[in-house]
Amino acid sequence: MLDLKFFRGKKIFITGHTGFKGSWLTYILYLSGAKIAGYSLKPKYKFDNFYLLKLENKIENIFGDVRDEKNLSKKIKKFKPDIIFHLAAQPLVKDSYLDSKFTFTTNIIGTLNILEAIKNTKSIKSAVIITSDKCYKNYEKRSGYSENDELGGKDPYSASKAAAENIFYSYKESFFQKKKKLGLVSVRAGNVIGGGDWSKDRIIPDFIKSIIHNQKFTLRSPKATRPWQHIFDLLNGYLILSKKIYGRSNYNGSWNFGPAKGNVTVKEVVLRLVEIMGVKKRIFVKKDMNLEETGLLSLKINKSKKYLKWKPKLSFIKTLKMTAHWYQCYIYDKKNIDKLSKKQFTSFFYD
Repeated sequence: MLDLKFFRGKKIFITGHTGFKGSWLTYILYLSGAKIAGYSLKPKYKFDNFYLLKLENKIENIFGDVRDEKNLSKKIKKFKPDIIFHLAAQPLVKDSYLDSKFTFTTNIIGTLNILEAIKNTKSIKSAVIITSDKCYKNYEKRSGYSENDELGGKDPYSASKAAAENIFYSYKESFFQKKKKLGLVSVRAGNVIGGGDWSKDRIIPDFIKSIIHNQKFTLRSPKATRPWQHIFDLLNGYLILSKKIYGRSNYNGSWNFGPAKGNVTVKEVVLRLVEIMGVKKRIFVKKDMNLEETGLLSLKINKSKKYLKWKPKLSFIKTLKMTAHWYQCYIYDKKNIDKLSKKQFTSFFYD
């Protein structure tokens, strides 16, 4: 199990720290004693996880755009981080159709800018670039995808992530081969769930909103399967990897993280949540979006298991229960959401 004491006193720069993954990563590292600077666009909502976890006053908080190379580079050089996590992105497939230019520039130019900053900042010993499982050219094969499989994507989001991976590989091979004391990796993961996700057009946040507003729930692509995983399991992988590569380049490359066992359909996820939360069964209607999105997508995680000794800790049911309990606390006992968040963190990382 990861020893979080490693991060105590480390200077860590996180892009996308106001997002779902980024806010939890920031929270975990803050509780572990790290000195953190976060660089991201402002959260969209007052109930975003960033505000619920009261992170704004716990770190050096910078609101900025990763496409702004000059500002991003300036902030990184000034902070002189030991470790960088790059999570800033446009993360939604549907939004990539609605604003493809923003998606491509954020996910591609943003990654390019962060790699340039890493290349020119001597203090950095570990850099983790987050992309997506959708970077793989998807043939919907049941065996899943390994790190050396073909990249590509039909929709703008997937294509942008494949492009970001190609840029990462080019920089790794062209500029970081001689930097033996810098670890540089990209990370690919699937659907992550957990408390604090309010993104639109995501199954669990949309379901929770339907409960809060007492509305009919519209289920999109009910037969689609995804490698569902709790946010803590994934971030545990990120942190183990960042520690493993710290000050060494022999693990540079791309890494998959995903759940241990098979995929589960979108419909089963929602039906299980109905059961766990004890809410009224809602009317599920298949929504015809006429937008192409992959139905079957899974990852092989052999590399992470072998070299990092990492494996998912939580079962699918435990993942759903932890997620449901967080949202129940938010709905019925919001004043204690920070207390529950800390309790879930402690239970996962220390018990």
